[in-house]
Amino acid sequence: MTKRMLIMLGGVLLLIILLGFGFFLHIRSLIANSPKPGAQTVTSTIVQTQEWQLQLNSVGSLSAVSGVEISSEVSGMVRSVRFKSGQEVKAGTVLVELNTDSDVAQLHALQASAELAAITLKRDQAQLAAQGVSQAQVDNDAADLRAKTAQVEQQTALIAKKVIRAPFSGRIGISAINPGQYVNPGDKIVTLQEINPIHLDFNIPQSRLARLAVGQHVDVGTDTFPGQTFGGRITAINPKVDTATRNVQVEALIDNPERKLLPGMFANAHVSIGQKQRYLTLPQTAISYNAYGSTAYVVEQSDKTVAGSNKVVRQIFVTTGETRGDQVAILTGLKSGQEVVTSGQLKLKNGAPVVIDNSVQPANDVAPAPQEH
Repeated sequence: MTKRMLIMLGGVLLLIILLGFGFFLHIRSLIANSPKPGAQTVTSTIVQTQEWQLQLNSVGSLSAVSGVEISSEVSGMVRSVRFKSGQEVKAGTVLVELNTDSDVAQLHALQASAELAAITLKRDQAQLAAQGVSQAQVDNDAADLRAKTAQVEQQTALIAKKVIRAPFSGRIGISAINPGQYVNPGDKIVTLQEINPIHLDFNIPQSRLARLAVGQHVDVGTDTFPGQTFGGRITAINPKVDTATRNVQVEALIDNPERKLLPGMFANAHVSIGQKQRYLTLPQTAISYNAYGSTAYVVEQSDKTVAGSNKVVRQIFVTTGETRGDQVAILTGLKSGQEVVTSGQLKLKNGAPVVIDNSVQPANDVAPAPQEH
């Protein structure tokens, strides 16, 4: 290698070193002049102990204790409608009368035939005593009387079917017929529903089944009457678990004296279980749920001011329990009186400085309700 080549190689190396040193100084200057991260603004709350009545919550459907679509067993012309739509009726109340003129005339003819058969039997029995007729004739007369009596009873039952009565007490629906209309067997006349009390059917997961028992109190609410609660009790628990959902069906009987609840409505069921207990509570927004466990950020005072704040956060693991509205029970990890971040956790890490701004707080309602706008 010639001397000239060595000089050229040394010059290139020197140039590379100078460029690298200049780039290093530039990067260090950028880092030194870059803006320092400030304290993160979050909301917080103080962990408090509250008394809880644990509840099992579910959505169910209301149905009548007794409900039926009233129809006619026989055909005929409607003579009169004896009810008004929406009327409360007692069991046995006449609702509809069909035309029975021809049926009554037929009944009279059958009654006359039965009376004649009775007279014939009585006369032949007297003749039998005098050896005027045979025993076979008397037996035939007796059979004829029974047959004609049965025909009278059959015709009487047919006439009774043309007077349609309420099978039980309840509220009548909207009429589907009018006088003069011809009805066939099975045609719908009107619906009849017994709605005080009223049934509520709902489902509970099998994991909660051990906490249920017949006779437990149930509170029921519906969005039709927001803020109003209807009380009742569990009357039956299905002895079979649904293999598709692993839920068990529960039936409750709900007091409905004002007839506000109607069959077909959906309703929210709240079953009180166990005794009242005291739990540490937080808004559910304060908990971060992760695959490796649930965490929360505790706000602590710092010995020195960091980024203009003397408060920093520390991430801890917590064990959560039952939920109630917007709240969740804390079983382990926290103590009463600690300050915990309730929103803004996504921008935090251990030791991050924070500024507390509670002008707007996340929801923390025991029984939240939809907001009407």
